[in-house]
Amino acid sequence: MLKPKFAYESEVTMTEMVLPNDTNTLNNLMGGRLLHWMDICAAISAQKHSNRIVVTASVDNVSFSEPIKLGNIVTMKAKVTRAFNSSMEVYIEVWAEDIPAGRRMSTNRAFYTFVAVDQNGRPIEVPELKAETDEEKDLYASALRRRQLRLVLAGRMNPQDATELKALFEME
Repeated sequence: MLKPKFAYESEVTMTEMVLPNDTNTLNNLMGGRLLHWMDICAAISAQKHSNRIVVTASVDNVSFSEPIKLGNIVTMKAKVTRAFNSSMEVYIEVWAEDIPAGRRMSTNRAFYTFVAVDQNGRPIEVPELKAETDEEKDLYASALRRRQLRLVLAGRMNPQDATELKALFEME
């Protein structure tokens, strides 16, 4: 049995500057570059939690609410929200900062799923997560619904077996 870990133990903050090579013809950060940075930040968080090599299993919907401009500072903050058998859900938030203008804005959020693997690439057990704060407890509780939705959409779970999802739609 692995020793459970607290959510704060997996927290990672990563910062990047948007340079010309990172932008499209409108001088906005390319979406693919941002997804790459987010994947790295979230993977580090999952590795800190599991103390293992991790591979990306899925990325939930990532919407781009604000363009991130050339010269902006991009800050990403990731932490594990729940650990299952060998997989972990990681929540990541992204902010862009225009330092000369004194403006900071939230631009993206997403949930990533990682699987811890051994040296042969086979899934391996990860420690449980201990949620402490109200926010951590909410993310922990809702992670099971998000997991079931991912599995149903991937065809790996029968919708009838998604009890947490069904409970959302049951009428009294």
